Amino acid sequence: MRAAYFAFDRFPSSKGSAVHIGQMAAELFDRFGGGLLGVLGGGGLPRYQREGDVEIARFDEQIPNLIDRAEAYSHWVARHLAPHLETLELVHVRDPWSALPVLGHRHKVVYEVNGLPSIELPHTWPQAAPATVAKLRRLEAHCLEQADAVVVPSSVIGDAIRKMGINPEKVFLVPNAADPVAPAPAPTLATATATATATVGASAAPRARPPGAPEHYIIYVGALQRWQGVDVLLRAFARLADLTDLRLVVCSSVPERRAKPLQRLADRLGVAERIVWRFTLPHDEVAGWLAGAAVSAAPLTACPRNLDQGCAPLKILESMAAGTPVVASDLPAVREILGDDGRLVAPDRPAELARAIRILLEYPEQARAMAARAGGRVPTWADSRAKLAEVYSRV
Repeated sequence: MRAAYFAFDRFPSSKGSAVHIGQMAAELFDRFGGGLLGVLGGGGLPRYQREGDVEIARFDEQIPNLIDRAEAYSHWVARHLAPHLETLELVHVRDPWSALPVLGHRHKVVYEVNGLPSIELPHTWPQAAPATVAKLRRLEAHCLEQADAVVVPSSVIGDAIRKMGINPEKVFLVPNAADPVAPAPAPTLATATATATATVGASAAPRARPPGAPEHYIIYVGALQRWQGVDVLLRAFARLADLTDLRLVVCSSVPERRAKPLQRLADRLGVAERIVWRFTLPHDEVAGWLAGAAVSAAPLTACPRNLDQGCAPLKILESMAAGTPVVASDLPAVREILGDDGRLVAPDRPAELARAIRILLEYPEQARAMAARAGGRVPTWADSRAKLAEVYSRV
């Protein structure tokens, strides 16, 4: 075995991270003739699975404490790595939990930074002690310094990495991407298992308007954490009550139980009956909902998670690729993706978000023209994989 890819994330899943993992891992395994994919499991996914020359191993220990679980996962990575240390040439990782056990060996290490846990942890786990966050920050810095190359999906997060003192010559931009509407799926690796589908590098084919879709709707796609700003979108939607035929579709990548606080907010705002909730849909179905929407909203909040480290939301890129007009928070990483081909509004301001949505709805021809320009700027996954291949060649 010549290559391995490790990620402290579930794969497959309805999250955008799973799409990214599938594409990046496919490039690695195409280059090295297969390898080991180590990810999180659970939810009925098998612990071990083989797809051609790729072995998929899943860590599925149910440990409530996040830090304890991450530490156990790191030990699991080390155990899976040990039998292959003499043959491995390159290991690709997505997080410090995966990076720490793979550093210090003869193989090269590419560290892909889609987020910095030291910044994200206080948002996902508010009870984390400052000392814990500081220790995690030191761990991140160590792993980034020791890696042979660091891959980032946006210039904003690349700048954040450089400010940490990481050698800028080993930081490479490999942007997130989205493929245009295709008539049929084109997977790079076939999936053959009765219990799970984990196609690595599959290119999903958007469908026609999904069954049950409203005739006229705006859409939100993604998870429901506070930094996503879905509460801001609900308050903005309440200001569009005069548009009686308009609906809001929320395609959430998380289970329904996590939506309860937002559903209660929708009740209080009087918009519950006008919202269509969909949970953990397959990626190709989400693409169908996006393609049928009048507007796609990405109301990210102005918090450190979105400002200090930046982000490269797939929901925006996939909306652009679907030809759907986008209204999004005016944040540096969002500007990098959208440029002038979307409506940017100040974050955390429902009134401004509602006004921007209303303008797009009132001028549909201009909105579609803007969306068409945006669609022409979206890198495809083939483009991004080519850039990743260049990084592999360098190391």
